[in-house]
Amino acid sequence: MIVLKTSKELALMKEACRISARALRIAGEAVEPGVTTGELDKIARKVIAEAGATPVFLGYNGFPAAACISINNEVIHGIPNKKRVIRQGDLVKIDLGARLNGFNGDNAATFAAGSISPEAERLSKTTQQALYEGIRAAVAGGRIGDIGAAVQRYCEERGFSLVREFTGHGVGAQLHEDPSVPNFGTPGRGTRLLSGMTLAIEPMVNLGKKEINFMPDKWTVVTRDGELSAHFEHTIAITVNGPVILTKED
Repeated sequence: MIVLKTSKELALMKEACRISARALRIAGEAVEPGVTTGELDKIARKVIAEAGATPVFLGYNGFPAAACISINNEVIHGIPNKKRVIRQGDLVKIDLGARLNGFNGDNAATFAAGSISPEAERLSKTTQQALYEGIRAAVAGGRIGDIGAAVQRYCEERGFSLVREFTGHGVGAQLHEDPSVPNFGTPGRGTRLLSGMTLAIEPMVNLGKKEINFMPDKWTVVTRDGELSAHFEHTIAITVNGPVILTKED
């Protein structure tokens, strides 16, 4: 069931999203060679807690951390570890969320540890822009397929592939709500987009092929061919005046 938010609910949700955005920015600023993924998770937890919010990922379906931190060929859901050291040239993806006043924010971004390869930089920039292409297509009266088609077209025209098994999603009082928001699709197809819908749009884009595998920890998802992957995400609201990004600090 799709839950449409009132203006009052959107205002409350915006606060959770603002905290999520701040935690992501601060954790991302700490990405550098020599830092451990466990330290990044600790930073995210502290920022969220100091704002009076709760790290929504912590304990979610048993996940043991406040942030998913995935490196290089890891696509999503990497588990932070105080012994895992980030190295020069790593591509580090941080995905986290905060819960406040009964609502959730959810966002992700890809960060460079020092200087990265030209192909890694192109992958990251393409994935980030694909997110904004998807957001631009999230217009009241349109369809879910418009979002996925915009993301897919932008990435595939540049030679990248999109993970199919994981998608964006509705978000609100629950971290995962209806509808699913695939990163591929056909314009004009799928669920109608209505004012008051709140969606997490999150392209997961691979340098090589689209196929993935699960690691033995049953959480971490990796590219099957070992190539790099990038991930960006915003929580947005669909309004009569166009899409509004909620996971911003201002």
